[in-house]
Amino acid sequence: MADIFDVIADATRRELLQHLRDAAGADGPGELSVGELVDRMDATQPTVSKHLKVLREHGLVHAREEGQHRYYSIDTAPLETIEDWIIPFLADEDEYAFAGPTSPVFAAWADADLEQAGSTVGRRAAEASHQARQALTGAQERLHDVQERLHDVQEKVSRRLPWRRGDS
Repeated sequence: MADIFDVIADATRRELLQHLRDAAGADGPGELSVGELVDRMDATQPTVSKHLKVLREHGLVHAREEGQHRYYSIDTAPLETIEDWIIPFLADEDEYAFAGPTSPVFAAWADADLEQAGSTVGRRAAEASHQARQALTGAQERLHDVQERLHDVQEKVSRRLPWRRGDS
């Protein structure tokens, strides 16, 4: 789950997803070529291609090749997984706090700058992912230290026991 938060934490990737979402219509997912995406963004073609590769590797977009061109469309399934994870945090007991237009969460989102809100959610998710990775790294380092100490104790014990040294 952490990887997807890292992916959407990047503003350029969120902008790409937004353009692909805007291209989608009632008749299905819309497609945009790399060139069309470059035209819509303030980014170079290599930058757009690099970010599209990350999105494709994490299942957020699909690529269709036609001749020398690639056409991209959005895949919302991974984003629905994030939504399923976030919803319980927004729930108010048995009902969702954002269930209707009179709810405080709905009002806050309606008045909010959505780009800023998306940036904040993405940044916080990336920060949480980073903290989790740091905690895991710390735990792995502590485990390694304990294993080294255990090995040292085993060596000391084996040196003191005659049958372990090969003495009779």
